[in-house]
Amino acid sequence: MSAPRRRFGLHQRTIIINGILALIVLIVILQLWLLTATMSAYLGGNTVVVWPAALASLACLGLNVGLLVYLFRLER
Repeated sequence: MSAPRRRFGLHQRTIIINGILALIVLIVILQLWLLTATMSAYLGGNTVVVWPAALASLACLGLNVGLLVYLFRLER
């Protein structure tokens, strides 16, 4: 037996969507900073940071995809 699903009002959904957008912007800025730092280190001859940075970037992608899936489920 599942609990009844609670629907959000328009004002509540707007607040949630604005929060999700703020998180996405923050994550994208983090990814741009990560790309810049990684390219600077790589061009400086430091290749050790490339794979950890790639994994961190994939984690950021996963967060963004998760937020997008949550957003689609919110609209149903």
